Amino acid sequence: MKILGISGSLRKGSFNTALLNAAVELAPSGVELIARTIHGVPLYDADLEAADGIPEKVRELKDLAIAADGLILFTPEYNNSLPGVFKNAIDWMSRPSTDIAQVFGGKPIAILGASPGNFGTILSQNAWLTVLRTLGAEAWFGGRLMVSRAGSVFDADGAIVDEKVKHNLAAFIEGFSAFVEARKKG
Repeated sequence: MKILGISGSLRKGSFNTALLNAAVELAPSGVELIARTIHGVPLYDADLEAADGIPEKVRELKDLAIAADGLILFTPEYNNSLPGVFKNAIDWMSRPSTDIAQVFGGKPIAILGASPGNFGTILSQNAWLTVLRTLGAEAWFGGRLMVSRAGSVFDADGAIVDEKVKHNLAAFIEGFSAFVEARKKG
């Protein structure tokens, strides 16, 4: 099984990219979790799309999403909502609109995230649900992971030092993988 994980942060020391990298290491046997970020995705501009087509980075993300059995969004939370740069990347991935069904339609998608604040990414995760519904994705509600106070969860190299978070992340990835597998069989 292939699952695409996308970190929606541009920051070099991103907690969400660190969480994604940890998830790759914790993926259950038989699950390949492919890690990508949104680095290199330009701001969406219909004139740019008309003149130059889909940017190469966006094409890569779209192709990986199409080939994947499931998708996990590792989302930061900015100002009590989803990050504009991450939404921008998903907006690009929905272009042209005739590709939405192929990229997102019926695709199992999970959302998790890490934040330096006390509430994790609960509001960001909730904000994504409207977007996923619009794209026709199948959101997984079997697990929820909001890593709060992420500065104490990761070391300077981005490795998880909190065993409870590591355990919860492994359980989240395993639960989502089982959901994806059930959808493949169904």
